[in-house]
Amino acid sequence: GVMAYFPLALADIARLSKAGNDKHNPGQPLHWARSKSTDHGDCIVRHQMEFDVVDTDDDFLHATKVAWRALAQLQVTIERLRAEGKDYL
Repeated sequence: GVMAYFPLALADIARLSKAGNDKHNPGQPLHWARSKSTDHGDCIVRHQMEFDVVDTDDDFLHATKVAWRALAQLQVTIERLRAEGKDYL
């Protein structure tokens, strides 16, 4: 369902992931360098302030960055809950 519902949004998040990897991990295969940025909630709020504006730093919508950060925050939260032995997913 999610890919059928949000194909353009997911494509832009994938494009942002690649651009971020090229910027922060030049020459390395695509991966999430988690230790380089952990302030997802703060970044979500900052990008949400101009969600419909293209960021002149890299030509991505701030909304795309909100979505990427929200996914990162969700992933980290679920991993933490599982590590704490909580039955989630």
